[in-house]
Amino acid sequence: MSNQASSTHSAPHSAAEAADNGGRVADRCIMVIFGASGDLSARKLLPALYNLGRNNLLPREFAILGFAKDAISEEDYRQRVRQDMHEYAGAPSDCSLCNWLADHTYYIAGDFGQAEDFDKLKAKITEMDERHHTGGNVFFYLATLPQFFSAIVRQLGEKCLTVEEPGHWRRVIIEKPFGSDLDSARVLNREIGQVLKETQIYRIDHYLGKETVQNILIFRFANGIFEPVWNRRYIDHVQITVAETLGVERRGGYYDRAGCLRDMVPNHILQLVSLTAMEPPISFEADAVRDEQSKVLHAITPIAPEDVLSRAVRGQYGEGRSGADGSGNDAEVMAGYRHEPMVDPQSHTETFVALKLTIDNWRWADVPFYIRTGKRLPKRMTEIVIQFRRAPFVLFRDTPVDRLTPNVLVMHIQPDEGISLQFGAKIPGAHVRVGGVTMDFKYTDYFGTESSTGYERLLYDCMIGDATLFQRADMVEAGWSVVEPVLDVWRALPARSFPNYPSGSWGPKEAEDLMRRDGRQWRME
Repeated sequence: MSNQASSTHSAPHSAAEAADNGGRVADRCIMVIFGASGDLSARKLLPALYNLGRNNLLPREFAILGFAKDAISEEDYRQRVRQDMHEYAGAPSDCSLCNWLADHTYYIAGDFGQAEDFDKLKAKITEMDERHHTGGNVFFYLATLPQFFSAIVRQLGEKCLTVEEPGHWRRVIIEKPFGSDLDSARVLNREIGQVLKETQIYRIDHYLGKETVQNILIFRFANGIFEPVWNRRYIDHVQITVAETLGVERRGGYYDRAGCLRDMVPNHILQLVSLTAMEPPISFEADAVRDEQSKVLHAITPIAPEDVLSRAVRGQYGEGRSGADGSGNDAEVMAGYRHEPMVDPQSHTETFVALKLTIDNWRWADVPFYIRTGKRLPKRMTEIVIQFRRAPFVLFRDTPVDRLTPNVLVMHIQPDEGISLQFGAKIPGAHVRVGGVTMDFKYTDYFGTESSTGYERLLYDCMIGDATLFQRADMVEAGWSVVEPVLDVWRALPARSFPNYPSGSWGPKEAEDLMRRDGRQWRME
């Protein structure tokens, strides 16, 4: 297909053209999507592939194979691919890249538990490999419910679809949640480890596809002014907030079994903790980075059962009103969690979690890490707050200044990616007065905006064999070890006060008390 005007986004370019554009073109390969007819594929994966193609990072020798239970024709699925890229990636209607990707897309209707359907899958991969010259390279994306992960990997192994031979690779991307507790995570690791080598397993966490998350390492280790103060001597505490304004939406059936703690903390939030707290790796090679992350996760002090009630807070949203302060006469009334579709009317499942964690190593001894995450909060945001220790007040004792505010560094991860630093400056005038000022860096101001689903970097890294942003087996198990004591206590003592925060508020009062007992408070914008 010939290249067309940039407004229509042409087919992938050559490796040389990709290099001129600032990146290495991905390896030639086939992407097999299990659960290809679902929301994840439509809203995230296919738009991410479109964005990779738009940036000339997809190889010309590339094809997509969808596998799902829905009995739809291949041509109908190709039309879905075009529509999804138009609807969720903003592709123009006359998009040659969309047509190219659709023409390179195939579909099989099958059952994840039927061996004969995997025979069809194997035959189709062979046919596509010969047609598109993909060199035998295949990666399988498990965009399915978690209960199918082990069965799919077992079927792939039985059909020899995971066998790597000289000159070609086979890889598997597995979505979260990876297990529902420590025991199930260990079982899943063991089961897929019987089929795959660890180097073939890519446990995905889409939070790590966000630019600011990736920028944490660059910010810390490429700037000589920050790393020297990134320790217990200068930092008072760390806050990590992942707040959502939405409720459980259509996920009530899954969410009522999982809950906020399982859904967010062992993966998303502990990944942010490990990147914030890790020691400098010896290189940016995947295992060098993940070795240091793993050390942090293993160094998090387990919360003793008797401390769970004082160091862990759970909440469930009730009815409330939309708006930044959760009030307003003309604001929308939002239903409580127990009235959401597919949720038990007497549910004890938490939709909010706050924890106080400590890291038992030299760098972070006595520095608490406060984390909170929840649904139906006033604002959608994810941020990491580094609060530094206050400067000594002795110099200002004979001035009108009555207190000094601490310096605060905030890494904004979503929705507006950037970094801000708050510090004190003299207010103009005859008297010595200190005012707080903020220096802001926003990605959009310096680097412009670019459409992204957060999956582009992760898919690309899998295609080039870079596992840096994917979790290793030991990291997954270490994450579950952190939350396991809390899960055990909460299972034994169901919450009696639910719902305990109105929709549109910042969670239950106990979350404020968690920090207030230590003489601290959550950062509020």
